[in-house]
Amino acid sequence: MSIFHKIAKRATAVALGAGLMVGAAHAAEKKDIVLGGSIPLTGVFAFAGVGIHAGIQDAVKITNDNGGIEGHKLVYVPEDTAYKVDASVAAFNKITSQHDVNLYYGDSTAFSKTIAPELDRSGKMLMAGASFASELDDPKKYPNIFIPGPSYTDMVGILLEYIAKEKPGAKVGFVHSDTEFGRDPVEGAKASAKALGLDMNLVISTAPGGVDVSTEVLKMRRARPDFVIFHGYVLAPIPEFITQARSMGLKTKFMGTFWSMDNSMVGKMGDVADGFMGVMPYNYYYTKADNAPMLDKIRSMRDTYQSNAYMQGFFSTMMMAEAARNTVKAGKELNGANLKAGLQAIKDFDTGGVIGVPVSVKGNSVPVGRVYQYDAAKKQMVAASDWINLD
Repeated sequence: MSIFHKIAKRATAVALGAGLMVGAAHAAEKKDIVLGGSIPLTGVFAFAGVGIHAGIQDAVKITNDNGGIEGHKLVYVPEDTAYKVDASVAAFNKITSQHDVNLYYGDSTAFSKTIAPELDRSGKMLMAGASFASELDDPKKYPNIFIPGPSYTDMVGILLEYIAKEKPGAKVGFVHSDTEFGRDPVEGAKASAKALGLDMNLVISTAPGGVDVSTEVLKMRRARPDFVIFHGYVLAPIPEFITQARSMGLKTKFMGTFWSMDNSMVGKMGDVADGFMGVMPYNYYYTKADNAPMLDKIRSMRDTYQSNAYMQGFFSTMMMAEAARNTVKAGKELNGANLKAGLQAIKDFDTGGVIGVPVSVKGNSVPVGRVYQYDAAKKQMVAASDWINLD
């Protein structure tokens, strides 16, 4: 039973007395399991990197406080990358040269794709990271990589499933940044929309960040979509799109994907945040739910709001630790192939409330999420759907 299941099933700790001392001495003889990390603690992605770092730290602490991974201590070794691929590769080389690394957290899609051949060559480790890139959700091409949630294509698929249920045959616009990140789910979104009987004839591409969107909003006014999904942005230019669309009288409902869904980030949109929707693979820090002891544990360790990036780092570590646990319990060597098999053996896993339903690994990902909507009065994203699992 994993430590996360243990926490989920017990309300109070049981004193183990002398047995604990013997167990600790036995655990001390076991080799540490090292989790390396290319973490963007500075630079343009630091707003997320700091949260990811905290989430990994807390998941590691909880693991070790509960006996480690079958008695093996989990050791976290991070390096700052400033969200630069060359710095991330240098961090990887430094960490793996100084430690026997079996688990790794990468900071970007570009890094994951760059380092994948080395992961395959060494055959020593399993890697998760900040990327939900659809391309990485391919066990044959990327056998040693794990996406800690749904891919970007699956995120949009979850939103489209919700839309199809709410308004069959709805007109849906898709607005994305002209970046690899932004373009990622475009073709998948079109295919999913068609399969669900939705009309997605409006696809708009913009530069990322603060840009003039007046021309694009005119296209939106002509199309009058029922829903518009934004992808490939963190914040700007989403508020500007919504502001101009509202000034033109559009009743469109606007949606985002994971990196636009942090509660504090949405709150920065101001008045136009009210009603903004999107997909989130995890519960929010403040979610009150039955049978969610891990959320309670997180709140006891961090008494202020923790971002969606924190939850992503925490869940990544939780799943990699469980993959290592399955490998150790099976009596197998901790290497890339066995760790991946241990990951794919995770079925109906109770995360203690980090995700509101039991999760299973499918391919390289966990294709589950929930649609949330911002309530300006509560200043919170609140659930607008049940959990949606893409089979």
